[in-house]
Amino acid sequence: MIELRKVNKENKQLLFNIFQKMLYEMTQFYDDPMDELGNYHYGYFDEYFIDKKRIAYLIYNDEILIGFIMLHPYSYFESCDVNVAEFTIFPNFRKNGLGIKAVNELFSLHQGKYEIKYNLKNFKAVEFWHKVTSKYNPIINKYSDVEEVIIFEVK
Repeated sequence: MIELRKVNKENKQLLFNIFQKMLYEMTQFYDDPMDELGNYHYGYFDEYFIDKKRIAYLIYNDEILIGFIMLHPYSYFESCDVNVAEFTIFPNFRKNGLGIKAVNELFSLHQGKYEIKYNLKNFKAVEFWHKVTSKYNPIINKYSDVEEVIIFEVK
């Protein structure tokens, strides 16, 4: 059973640690260098523990941590209720529908206008987001030469 658990200050370090692994994985699509401590910079990480409009969830499947989601309401275009800033299912839990279940759980918790940005070189992410949003009649907007933002509404 998929469960989304809000991240709080007590498990901030856990989120930071697993987030670093995702940022490392994303270096195949973005040219982000490590800092002198071997970490990847993410300018908004601490904001998730300051800005009440930002929410992070740890994703559990039957009490096993399998990923995370980070949300905020700040739009790339006009306005949105939910911007999925970061989402990952750990590699060993992919390909078995858990990501779709996690996103469906997210949609049941947060309704409204969504934006999700992804890198076009990340073919698996493009395929995933197109699949899980197809029933919401998404609109796809070019954001940069290598990124798109998918916009849709969950009611």
